[in-house]
Amino acid sequence: MTQTVSIADLMTQSGVAFGTSGARGLVTAMTDRVCFAYTCAFLQHLANIGQFKAGQHVAIAGDLRPSTPRIMAACAAAIRHMDGEVDNCGFVPSPAVAAYGFAEDIPSLMVTGSHIPEDRNGIKFNRTDSEALKVDEQGIRSQSVDLLELFDEEGMLKSVQPVGPLINVATPYIARYVAAFGSQALSGLKLGVYEHSAVGRDILVALIEALGGEAVSLGRSDKFIPVDTEAVRPEDQKLAREWAAGLKLDAILSTDGDSDRPLLADEGGVWMRGDVLGILCARALGIKAVATPVSCNSAAELSGLFDAVRRTRIGSPFVIEAMNALVEEGQSSVCGYEANGGFLLATPVTVGQSNLAALPTRDAVLPIIATLVGARQQGVALSALLDQLPARYTFSERLQNYPTAQSQSLIAHLEQGSEVEILARLRAMFGALAGEADRIDRTDGLRIHFTGGDIIHLRPSGNAPELRCYTESNSADRAAWLNGQALKLIRDKMD
Repeated sequence: MTQTVSIADLMTQSGVAFGTSGARGLVTAMTDRVCFAYTCAFLQHLANIGQFKAGQHVAIAGDLRPSTPRIMAACAAAIRHMDGEVDNCGFVPSPAVAAYGFAEDIPSLMVTGSHIPEDRNGIKFNRTDSEALKVDEQGIRSQSVDLLELFDEEGMLKSVQPVGPLINVATPYIARYVAAFGSQALSGLKLGVYEHSAVGRDILVALIEALGGEAVSLGRSDKFIPVDTEAVRPEDQKLAREWAAGLKLDAILSTDGDSDRPLLADEGGVWMRGDVLGILCARALGIKAVATPVSCNSAAELSGLFDAVRRTRIGSPFVIEAMNALVEEGQSSVCGYEANGGFLLATPVTVGQSNLAALPTRDAVLPIIATLVGARQQGVALSALLDQLPARYTFSERLQNYPTAQSQSLIAHLEQGSEVEILARLRAMFGALAGEADRIDRTDGLRIHFTGGDIIHLRPSGNAPELRCYTESNSADRAAWLNGQALKLIRDKMD
């Protein structure tokens, strides 16, 4: 006996809904039944737009969370239920499975919760030609799925099959960058790799060595560590400084859990901001048109490096849509980057004498390698690259366990009324910190510009019960101080 389930209803019932990077929720809510249904809906949507048919292969991979193998098995069962063939790519970075899918012209999905704690997980869906866009999320949500009696009362599969034999996608992913940059691109550099529980940790070590560098493995963990590249934990800041000083490293490399967001620390062990890393990578590649979220550093415009800078809402689907628009407008070299450091390449670029193919999904490897190579070619340390950009600094942090509804209520209160009333309310709340508020930007959340050049940007997280706060100022210390004080004000009001 079959049961027809509306995906929209299932999202409401389960609490597993789309955020900025696919469907995410509590592991307890992501039952086999929910994950099976979402995967079926994804493939039904792709069938409707001509990107999936019976007998077609679908690639699948996952991160190192304890819940990931179970969810991968449920997704694989759904692919077979839809008469698809499973290509099991194993536990590899999100961009590696996406690159494989794009090359094979097949859909792919990644089971990952990225940087959020291990009590949560998610599924990131990729079309045959890019990440799933917002229009695709709407298409998935609109589906109804016929479910067989495959699940017990807890929503778990009664019979679980292996995902399937492994396909090696790590080797071509590494080869992509060796072919572009050359086997001596990192020669002479001693590079630490903060491995923690990142799924791409072994690939990152292998890549450094394939590019001629010396890799030093650091901080490997069997327990999942929620490394957030936008809000680096104090303990990770301390570790990086100690490693850099004690081991005389030229840089330290790391990623988030599914290895699509980079972390790069300079020779002093100071982690670079992801939005600055994006600018440096785009410059190193000679790219002239960039798409980047409104939360990213305004040095992109102030640097004069780019012919076009297109600002978007936060989330890679919005960045991809803006990149596509830039390509359609005739821009010959186009990329996108996010505040988390993820870098998306919309067009092929020439690196030396080689061609680097486009990869329109968030990637951690390219910004790390391109920036390191750029510094090496100039004969300078990583820290010196920052001095070449306008003195604008960003900082981000969040209030955790802050319900989305409460975040939305706060922002609705702050932006209620006429513009004069809004600016007066913002001055009353933040004036002692940043002075006179002179304009606001509602592209995504509430971004407040102050006459002295400071910026405070408040936004509910798209995938967790958190309130994000982004700040920008003319010094790193002030940006961090402003962020802490703004969050303290909000926390005090909450208490």
